[in-house]
Amino acid sequence: MAARRRFGTLAFTFFFRDQALLECVVEYLAPELAGRSRPRIWDAGAAMGQEPFTLAIMLAERLGYFNYNNLRIDATDVEPSFARFFEEAVYENNELTRLPPGICEKYFEPGADSGRLRLIETVRSRVVFQHHDLLSFQEIGHGYSLVLCKNVLLHFSPQQRVEVIRMFHRALAPGGYFATEQTQEMPLEVARLFERVVPNAQLFRKVEDAGCGS
Repeated sequence: MAARRRFGTLAFTFFFRDQALLECVVEYLAPELAGRSRPRIWDAGAAMGQEPFTLAIMLAERLGYFNYNNLRIDATDVEPSFARFFEEAVYENNELTRLPPGICEKYFEPGADSGRLRLIETVRSRVVFQHHDLLSFQEIGHGYSLVLCKNVLLHFSPQQRVEVIRMFHRALAPGGYFATEQTQEMPLEVARLFERVVPNAQLFRKVEDAGCGS
């Protein structure tokens, strides 16, 4: 199990990491979320919360009040102790230096301790953490509009990646999106399950009639 936990390392996660990819995701996803009554997103390998909270902030900038307040982001990680970061949603000032202009002032408030800031409740309430091991190959639910999994798949063997992506395909709603890190190409074994959305980002859309067979 120790080997699996390495991909939850704290050193490589920060707010608005891979911003270009996330902007692409939001560009395609936001109009479709606006037409759903209870849209859901799965962020797999969420670590200390910076990535799902970043996505929640970016969607808050794009969605209207009703759709945003019905949005749920299920953030999962193999390390159960990360739950406290989601409960507290408190970060050091120096962790927020990469935020775009105006975001810190709009979405963070002073924490109980000097030098720390807390995400506002509007954002905190959209993200729910649960412990989950991707290598169980068991999806946490179905009907997701987006599955986001970055900086995790590279730690798995080629066959494990294939099985994890098949799991994500099962979890997605028809036409749902899957986004991953730029270093990961879609394995040939599951390529037919998705269509690429844009040529310059690892953003894919579920092919509705492909099924999940081998």
